[in-house]
Amino acid sequence: MVGAIGMEQAWLIPALPALAFVVVALLNFFTPYGKHGDKLAILAMFLSWLLFFPVAHDLLKHHDLFTQASALARINTSGFDWMKFGGVPYLKALGQDIYSLRIGFFVDQITLVMLGVVTFVALMVQVYSLGYMKGEVRYGWFFAVLSLFTAAMLTLVLADNFLLLYVCWEGVGICSYLLIGHYYERRSAAEAAKKAFITTRLGDVMLLIGIVLLWRQTGTFDMREIFHHAEAGDISKWYLTMSTLFLFGGAVGKSAQFPLHVWLPDAMEGPTPVSALIHAATMVVAGVYLVARIMPLFVASSDIALYVVITLGMITTVMAACMGLVMTDIKRVVAYSTLNSLGLMMVSLGFGPAGVAPAMLYLLTHAFFKALVFLGSGSVIHATENQEVDHLGGLKEKMPITHATYFIGMLAMAGLFPLSGYWAKDEILAAARHYTEPGNIVILVILLASLPLTAAYMYRVYTLTFQGTPRDHHAFEHAHESPPVMSWPLIALAALAAVSGFVVLEPVGKAIGFGSGFLGLISSVIEEPEKFKFDVLIFALSVGAVVAGLAWARSFWAQGLEADAALEARMPTLYRIFKNKFYVDDFYQWLINHVFLALARFIAYFDRTVVNDTGVNGAGQIGLGLGWFLKYFQTGKLPNYALFMAVGITVVALVGYSVR
Repeated sequence: MVGAIGMEQAWLIPALPALAFVVVALLNFFTPYGKHGDKLAILAMFLSWLLFFPVAHDLLKHHDLFTQASALARINTSGFDWMKFGGVPYLKALGQDIYSLRIGFFVDQITLVMLGVVTFVALMVQVYSLGYMKGEVRYGWFFAVLSLFTAAMLTLVLADNFLLLYVCWEGVGICSYLLIGHYYERRSAAEAAKKAFITTRLGDVMLLIGIVLLWRQTGTFDMREIFHHAEAGDISKWYLTMSTLFLFGGAVGKSAQFPLHVWLPDAMEGPTPVSALIHAATMVVAGVYLVARIMPLFVASSDIALYVVITLGMITTVMAACMGLVMTDIKRVVAYSTLNSLGLMMVSLGFGPAGVAPAMLYLLTHAFFKALVFLGSGSVIHATENQEVDHLGGLKEKMPITHATYFIGMLAMAGLFPLSGYWAKDEILAAARHYTEPGNIVILVILLASLPLTAAYMYRVYTLTFQGTPRDHHAFEHAHESPPVMSWPLIALAALAAVSGFVVLEPVGKAIGFGSGFLGLISSVIEEPEKFKFDVLIFALSVGAVVAGLAWARSFWAQGLEADAALEARMPTLYRIFKNKFYVDDFYQWLINHVFLALARFIAYFDRTVVNDTGVNGAGQIGLGLGWFLKYFQTGKLPNYALFMAVGITVVALVGYSVR
């Protein structure tokens, strides 16, 4: 049976957690056994992860067909027609008498990376949740929604058409709303869930507009057919550019790029396992996946589209690095590191086809070290019941496993050689160096300048948490190492955070079965396979920048929280700007209070006075007035009627005489 599973059966991977959601949700609502749904959810996720391997094997054994799209398409697709209809004049004009909406699945190298990342990280998060969420409210419901969240993300990356992708895109959004607001009895959690939902909806509307625009021009939702039309020049460049930018708007919302980044730090109100899953493998990387998937549209459109991607990516990278330096909530610091990483991925994708493989390599390695530092932060919170670094410190000896794994994750995030983050960041820097468009040197300098900032804020949160002396003795005395069910996922993720970057090397890639290194595997989706080349200059610059950032942070924050006060004293204006998140949230709040609410009040006044009071009630008042007036003519007395008749005849006679 296992041997028969291949790319055509890839739909089973999301089907299992989707089925687990249904069963666990029913158990939770209608039986007293909802708390036992955790094991079922984990079993489904484990089976999905196992199914990834035969699917990957089936794809990799057809490596020689990667450059023959028509041949590969016969074996890596599956699905069925959802509905068919005809007689639509607009579609007939496009040469389609019968039109079908398809539930279709497609597997290629980019999909393969996403399947591996999502299934493994989701499995680790669910196992970790057994310990972290023990005794929490709505325990069974938590595992049910976690399964649906994973199923929606897996279906999204497998979708072969934009319609199915959009449905799953919205599914990911609603699941994130439910999970971020899991503790909805806390006002902060409820507000954070609404903020995430509404902010990402802005991007989702743009995504929908882009999909509709492309359907209007091509008459299909199928991605590969739309790519073919774009590459053949069937869509005008300005129209394609506009449509592509609308699609990118969806990625800006989901992947929290400036200016729609404000929801991501507040999403920390959800349980820590949710934060790890959102940041490492599901929601926020959906935008990166989307941009990588629609790269043929960016290539066929004008250069403006890719310039927009680079610009927003750089702004997000630098802003996040600055904000991470001053935050005190351990989870929020890691959240800003996610913004920093997502910005780097977007910059890489802005380089065009040459940047897709580095971005996907960073997505792969980022999944492991980001899940690791989030779950490590959760381990600290679980042990101390505190997440403000102001109240932590000295936990190194109390929590040796958490400390060691967090240290690896921190260094990988910083990009220290030879951990996984180094290989990914260096490939993005190398892509920036070889970017041929104007401004490439400026881009490279900005990216290099962000490296010591990233290293500094990651070391800062590490040392304030684990090094030094305890600042809150009650939290320190309460601290203890997490149970094995939470420690094992940390160890597994730490191992991958340390070595996963080596897949970029061709010998390692061949040993795994890629046929080449990771770059060659991914780049063959769009262009000729790319080989890894060690760039000595980039190595020296990046390692030097990271080491400088770590060294400065180690010496500066050795004095503990006094360093934060010293930093504020040295640059009070910048510190205040960073601490207030560049006042972007305040600006949005001002817009809501003084523009949107004022507009809402005007619309409410117009609706009440013009539409309701005048349009609706006015018609009734006219009827009442006419009735009141006519009652004087309907008296029931014959003399009155005779008088009215006489007056009427007289009036008619006078009018007729006057006209004559």
